[in-house]
Amino acid sequence: MIFTKHSNVFRWIIIVASFAIVSLILLKTYEFFQHFKDEERTKMENWSFAQTEFVNSDTNTNLNLTLKILNSNTTTPMIVIDKDGNLSSSNNINDSKIENPEYVKKLINKFSDENKPIEIKYQNQVYSTIYYGNSPLLNKLKYYPLALILIVVLFGAVIFFFYSSNKNATQNKLWSGMAKETAHQIGTPLSSLIGWTELLKTENVNPEYITEMEKDVSRLKTIAERFSKIGSLPTLEKADIIKETIESYDYLKSRSSKLVDFEIIIPDGEISVNLNKQLYSWTIENLVKNAIDAMKGRGKLTVEISQLENDVKVNVTDTGKGISKKHYNSIFEPGFTTKKRGWGLGLSLTKRIIEDFHNGKIKVLQSAKNKGSTIQISLKRAS
Repeated sequence: MIFTKHSNVFRWIIIVASFAIVSLILLKTYEFFQHFKDEERTKMENWSFAQTEFVNSDTNTNLNLTLKILNSNTTTPMIVIDKDGNLSSSNNINDSKIENPEYVKKLINKFSDENKPIEIKYQNQVYSTIYYGNSPLLNKLKYYPLALILIVVLFGAVIFFFYSSNKNATQNKLWSGMAKETAHQIGTPLSSLIGWTELLKTENVNPEYITEMEKDVSRLKTIAERFSKIGSLPTLEKADIIKETIESYDYLKSRSSKLVDFEIIIPDGEISVNLNKQLYSWTIENLVKNAIDAMKGRGKLTVEISQLENDVKVNVTDTGKGISKKHYNSIFEPGFTTKKRGWGLGLSLTKRIIEDFHNGKIKVLQSAKNKGSTIQISLKRAS
């Protein structure tokens, strides 16, 4: 407990420190962006001073430095508009597009939004106006904070999924431990029941009663074995799927409402499949019980086994309320249930048994409202 507590504190320290570092990077990036933008502003102001100097110069003035400043701008896009609103010159802009007046107007509006225009004055009158935009490097830096924000979001998502999966793993361990403990607790009274059954055989008791009690004891042993296997990888062995299905079917049939008309359709002979018998019987039990619940204890339930060249199909069909098409996949998710009482674990467990442990498939084959549904299990035949 102490170790877990300290681990959680350590995790939160890492999370807070990570967000602090990313936030600091964002702040410094913004400051660098503004500093770079100010430098470009200074560069354009120097260019405007050089332009003013060039306009005011005479033939005897040395313009080497002025021309060097005017020619130094090789990155920042800019246009110079004279006092009459006409294009005077441009730098770092596509020459073919700049000839279009509409394009020039768009540039003026765009550059005005990005940076405040600079006026070039001659004898206290505005001679021309410089409109300039952000350089390519500045434009790239502009999206850098967005990339960092995206990284923060992804980082948060990773943390969320990590904790979610960690929590689920802890819960799974808890459920596995509870299941194994349940199996262990069942063992004691089960052994006692077996002893009492043997004792009753020596008394003057109807043998049919003892036979049914032995069936229930055998079922309890199967249930205990099921719970003991939760959390561990089950072993598969070659078995006749017809025989295993009939055993589960017959047991449930004898203990279900007489208002349910049971039918089983099976081919002749044997069909060998690699099965874990206890888990497979659990699957049939879940499907049959769900079918009976869907019919509210009254209707027809059919279990049909068919074989293809390499596959075996087990269909469980009821005449119940049906399943909405949008719920075909949802019914196999943990926690999903349409019952007022229930944890929604039966079909999710069935899906795990068939698909994870037996490498098969389970799906809703067909369903119609108030007419019934068919759940199909597909398994590979054993070679």
